[in-house]
Amino acid sequence: MRIAIDAMGGDHAPGLIVQGAVEAAREWPDTELLLVGDTAVIEPLLQGQKPANLQLHHTDEVIGADEEPVKAVRRKKGASMVVAGQLVREKQADAMLSAGNTGALMTTGLLVVGRLDGIERPALAPMLPTMDDIGVLALDLGANMDAKPEHLLQYAIMGSIYRSKVHGMEKPRVGLLNVGTEEKKGNELTKAAYDLLTDAPINFIGNVESRDILQRSCDVLICDGFAGNIMLKSMEGTAGSLLNYLKDAFGESMMTKLAAAIMLPRLRKLKKKMDYKEHGSAPLLGLNGLVMKCHGSSDALAVRSAVRQARTAIQGQLTESIAAEISGK
Repeated sequence: MRIAIDAMGGDHAPGLIVQGAVEAAREWPDTELLLVGDTAVIEPLLQGQKPANLQLHHTDEVIGADEEPVKAVRRKKGASMVVAGQLVREKQADAMLSAGNTGALMTTGLLVVGRLDGIERPALAPMLPTMDDIGVLALDLGANMDAKPEHLLQYAIMGSIYRSKVHGMEKPRVGLLNVGTEEKKGNELTKAAYDLLTDAPINFIGNVESRDILQRSCDVLICDGFAGNIMLKSMEGTAGSLLNYLKDAFGESMMTKLAAAIMLPRLRKLKKKMDYKEHGSAPLLGLNGLVMKCHGSSDALAVRSAVRQARTAIQGQLTESIAAEISGK
């Protein structure tokens, strides 16, 4: 299998992206990794230690974090992100991953890689942390701000297939994000979506509330991108503030510092639970090829984790399974 990596996208590109690719290439020698970017910049970072299964694909254009997505993708045909998408479209790569401009990656997915037949809106599906370390796959968390009930139905089907193919869940529980668990709760979108999900070929368990997500009240969480992104940012902000508070509180006196030393293993475990680097990336489901969005601040660990996810999705024929289910074949 071949995985294209946008070496120039992300806060720590290309240094940590290249480092993560090198580590992944060494860990999985049966996988060919293509680093897409400026070879004049990348080659010195390799320091002559390039694994045999790591190849360079030169291009010297980059899409910046603040560029307008559609204009950037259309004007910069040679941008590392766009070229990686072209490799997927032309079947020269089985998947691509990038930590670059999120909007530009969405646009690359739509305009370059293309949608699967029958899919109206691709969905961004990151993993949300849970206290049991299994996590909840949530979609859509930002690819589309608005959605129709039919879109939420497609999200549910794609999310169920992802958890089955990538995470090995036999009958993943699908929940609909809502303000209450009662069947008739919510707005017009969630009420209409509830009826569609009830009749869908999935294990739909009904409405779930955001306060129960950390306890893994479902395995796949369905919502529109507006509500989902607000929930995600709220969770990230709460987790960051809590960890900062604990850090300050444990440093107040010698007594609290001693307590911190005792609690350190548990605190590290808590931090790891909330760390996006452990999950690596979020797939953009519904495209005619596998596209993975890494966090903008991804380091080498996150890149390696993203490669692991991509390998599993390719081996499980994720894209083909979604296409077959949506087409009814």
